[in-house]
Amino acid sequence: GTFASEVKVEDKKLTVTREVDGGLETISLKLPAVVTSDLRLNEPRYATLPNIM
Repeated sequence: GTFASEVKVEDKKLTVTREVDGGLETISLKLPAVVTSDLRLNEPRYATLPNIM
């Protein structure tokens, strides 16, 4: 799957939703699978200065 905006794991497969020009597309993938994600899928955590040092 490419540019996933939502990922669900069910049994031994993934259900991936991605945005396309006409709306949303949902596909199912067998595991193991490689999925790239849209930036909005997760909120990044930034390290604080004390944790860096």
